[in-house]
Amino acid sequence: MSPNEPSPTLESPSNAVKDVDLSSFKADVLDAPGHQLVLVFFWTPRSTASLALADTLEKTAKASNGAIIVAKVDVDHNKPLALQLGVQSIPSVFAFFQGHPIDAFAGALPDDQVQSWCDHLLGSLGIKQNASPSFEQALEQADERLANGDAQTAQGLYADVLRHDPENAKAHAGFIACLIADNALDQAKKSLDSLPAPLAKDHAFDKVRAALNLAQQAEKNKGQTAALKEAVAKNPDDCAARFDLALALYATGKKEPAVDQLLEIVRRNRTWNDGAARRQLVTFFEAFGDDDPLTVSARRRLSSLLFS
Repeated sequence: MSPNEPSPTLESPSNAVKDVDLSSFKADVLDAPGHQLVLVFFWTPRSTASLALADTLEKTAKASNGAIIVAKVDVDHNKPLALQLGVQSIPSVFAFFQGHPIDAFAGALPDDQVQSWCDHLLGSLGIKQNASPSFEQALEQADERLANGDAQTAQGLYADVLRHDPENAKAHAGFIACLIADNALDQAKKSLDSLPAPLAKDHAFDKVRAALNLAQQAEKNKGQTAALKEAVAKNPDDCAARFDLALALYATGKKEPAVDQLLEIVRRNRTWNDGAARRQLVTFFEAFGDDDPLTVSARRRLSSLLFS
């Protein structure tokens, strides 16, 4: 599934604020869906009060989960529209519902007053906020699906969030994790490499990068499990074969046996290949996540080996 496919379940916070002019006023305000409150915001970028109120209105609209839409009108370029509505001061906000103005205020009110004003209007109009699942709920569902091995469903849920919130780092990371789970490693790498620089710095991608690194390493040893097990059985001190066996096991989804092999290398020869087994374990832990029970138990076992 592509992140751009439509979804009927989530309202889009990225569409909660629109720039409106005289030509689009009818479509975006007067003909807006009957279940939405439209806040027509007359502002100018020259006004610090306008900029402050813009931030407040945007946060309020996005938090409403589609119940509120902000229609921004730059008065410097839309004076006739401001005159038609009788705007007397900037900034000003006019509330429209089903094509009709129902209330207004002027000036940059504090966040809590704007929220209270909106809540009162929504309540009086019978408009319910959060009628659809929040992004956090959707992400939790996707994470659970992925953890249970249902990467296809999880990918669809992550894509659903991304369609509405293209800069959601958790959703991007989850979507890429699904690609890795489906062994679409080239596509996963391209997705990581194409992230905008500010977004790519998010720590949500640390686990994904570690997982991709592991998957790429493991791919080289995929299908060699039997041969590597035989090599280790013949020579238990063959750390190179045991190391490759760990990756081969990981490639088939056998995470705990893979960890066991690396811990055995540390037990037998902790300095082998400049501590490669310990470093690989750290990569495993990053890929599994700090809260994974296997990470917790393996770290405890590794500490016992290193400090015994």
